[in-house]
Amino acid sequence: MKQKFGAGIWHFATYVDRYATDGYGEPRSVIDAIELAGKVKDLSVVDINFPFFGGNFTNEKIKAALDKVNLGVVGITPEIYTKEFRKGAFTNPDPGIRNRAHELITQACEAVRFFNASYVKLWPGQDGWDYPFQVDHGTLWKNSMDGVARLASENPDLKFVIEYKPREPRVKMSYDSVARTLLGIEKIGLPNIGILLDFGHAIYGGESAADSAQLAIDYGRLFGMDVNDNYRSWDDDLLAGSLHPIEIFEFFYVLQKNKWEGVWQLDQFPFREDSVEMANQAIDFLKSINNALNDLDVKALQEAQSNHDAMKALKIAQKALYKNL
Repeated sequence: MKQKFGAGIWHFATYVDRYATDGYGEPRSVIDAIELAGKVKDLSVVDINFPFFGGNFTNEKIKAALDKVNLGVVGITPEIYTKEFRKGAFTNPDPGIRNRAHELITQACEAVRFFNASYVKLWPGQDGWDYPFQVDHGTLWKNSMDGVARLASENPDLKFVIEYKPREPRVKMSYDSVARTLLGIEKIGLPNIGILLDFGHAIYGGESAADSAQLAIDYGRLFGMDVNDNYRSWDDDLLAGSLHPIEIFEFFYVLQKNKWEGVWQLDQFPFREDSVEMANQAIDFLKSINNALNDLDVKALQEAQSNHDAMKALKIAQKALYKNL
């Protein structure tokens, strides 16, 4: 089966930060971003923010733009992390705002059905706290789980993925690690809730992405993944493979070993780079990873791992990876 590659549509947007508040380029609409995404070779699907940015667009208008460049939709990401939800979405102290988040995600569910996408992606970036004593931790965690549980129980035909992250924009996020997210999902106990594992979030949270993937797979909860890279101190969203290629290789080895099938998706932020060029370069790297997996001497690797022989295992992995880069 030919591997399918995807990207967050935000990869093709333009950005602001707290210094360049005038932006790193002229604003683009989602239609503009789709047009750019269509120029990337080997890209099959995109993850789209909801509501659609840059204008008032219907599902039909978005689909027409996607069809024009032969792209599908892997997921819909409701924007539950904007100013309206600055005190939280699922965990907001105002029940009216919590309900507003629920309504927005429910609308996103309809978009998932319309585009026949794989999942609703939940990234509750404002859910959490910043200071000691700011919140009641029991209430906060209960609201984190209750908000997701309500959506999943009301929409049993859809999959919901939680993209965990240690911090940003909140100093401490509710769903901050693979272990805590799995604890919440298992406590909820519904089959249509899983994890979207972001390689960069895992490593800058002090995790091994390979180990995190295995843990999520062991619980049957790895529903999606995306890749990028960072310096381990922040969610830099740099070019996949630019800093930690051997760890990304191990991450994909774990996916292959467990026969995990899904989109290999980019979550990169080309602030100063050409977005199409960066996406092409990242996909070329991922294709090299795919080739390296085919060249990997799995039997020898398993033998080395059975003895915890680090030098032998690394030599086998490096031989396969660097031959293909």
